[in-house]
Amino acid sequence: MLSERALAAFRSALGADRVFDDAATRELYAQDETPRHVQPDAVLFPASHDDVVALVRIAYEHHIALTPRGAGSGNVGGALPSPGSVVVSFECMRRVLEFDPDNRLIVVEPGLVTEEIDRIARGAGLFYPPDPGSGAYCRIGGNLAMNAAGPRAVKYGVTRDFVLGLRGVTGSGQEIRTGCRTTKGVTGYDLTRLLVGSEGTLALITEATLKLLPAPEAVATLRVCFASNRGALDAVSRVMRQNVMPSALEFMDHRSIEAIRPTGAADDLPSGTRALLMVEADGATQDLPRQIAALEAALVGDGLLDMRSGFTRDDITLLWSARKSLSHAVKLIAPLKLNEDVVVPVSQLADFVDFIDHTAQAHRLAVVSFGHAGNGNLHVNLMVHPDDEDEMARAHIALEALMQRVLALGGTLSGEHGIGTEKRRFVPQEIEPATLDIMRAIKQQFDPRGLLNPGKLFPD
Repeated sequence: MLSERALAAFRSALGADRVFDDAATRELYAQDETPRHVQPDAVLFPASHDDVVALVRIAYEHHIALTPRGAGSGNVGGALPSPGSVVVSFECMRRVLEFDPDNRLIVVEPGLVTEEIDRIARGAGLFYPPDPGSGAYCRIGGNLAMNAAGPRAVKYGVTRDFVLGLRGVTGSGQEIRTGCRTTKGVTGYDLTRLLVGSEGTLALITEATLKLLPAPEAVATLRVCFASNRGALDAVSRVMRQNVMPSALEFMDHRSIEAIRPTGAADDLPSGTRALLMVEADGATQDLPRQIAALEAALVGDGLLDMRSGFTRDDITLLWSARKSLSHAVKLIAPLKLNEDVVVPVSQLADFVDFIDHTAQAHRLAVVSFGHAGNGNLHVNLMVHPDDEDEMARAHIALEALMQRVLALGGTLSGEHGIGTEKRRFVPQEIEPATLDIMRAIKQQFDPRGLLNPGKLFPD
């Protein structure tokens, strides 16, 4: 537990109403969306950049590990406290510090809810493209830490692509600024892109200057049903080879279709549907028919059963209903979801999904796969019962095989969820020792005592 001297220092710096070491508060912040559970020694609620500077310097003096946290919505253990650590919750730092529509930028604190950024931007005819599935409640600081993304990444990119600059505090309490306010700038090393995706292991981010884009005038959607996974994923390859870039290209496998049937969300799918694609286009209203026609032409191929388009808000909502019902539906299969957000080259998707099916059958597991097919980013969900030791053992064997296959296909361990505690044992399979050594040296430079989010990202 924390010493009384350290607690007194935190209370003096932040105020007694922003430092909690009672059991109830510590329990509330003992886990994220992973099943693991570690109580922190205390929870701190900074309200400003200066608060963060002060608390990091106290932690450095007393050798106290810090676990940064946004909404705790991640599912790889990125916000899981390490034993003996103090949670730094950024939920009180949620101000918009500047909104500059003329220069298409917004400056925000890390506790701001991600969807709120887009809402503000759209009021001025702009938008913030990154759209993680948890956008309605996750915080931008967590998105920055994990380099989060979502369906629109296929056209617009991930969080890192919309960060112009950052303000933060290193592990020794040093204040830093990175980047600039312009969309072009090559002065010095690009520390901004280094910090985004570093999972809070290099610095605690206190401000972010984000790039905005003009909002598209309109959106149109296609729901495309196929008789097989391979037919759908071959169509993905065709779409990604032609010259109209979709703003979303989502895939649901045959187990996803079966999962939503009890909910009624699959009632209007044609008989024999074993895979589903959701394809979206956006842009000028008068140009959408051309884009949709080009996408339709690319989607036609073996196994196509049905293709429906929607140009109005109501029609689009109806077409998306099957995909939107999936997250809830999979929870009915088993109480625990081992969710892997692996990425393989788009041309390898069909072979990879075949491998997933084979692995699921060989290990007698329920595995549901869906995700951002246009990026080759699949959410492979092993649905398991945590109290079934044999099933859990089989799931971990299957998980090892899955990761090895991903890397053999030229893929990567994570597309948007991060590494956290849950995937770090696999990192040496993807990153060679010399490169890992350089990364550890960078960590040492930013965080000489190893106090920022220990136990994450790298293997021991």
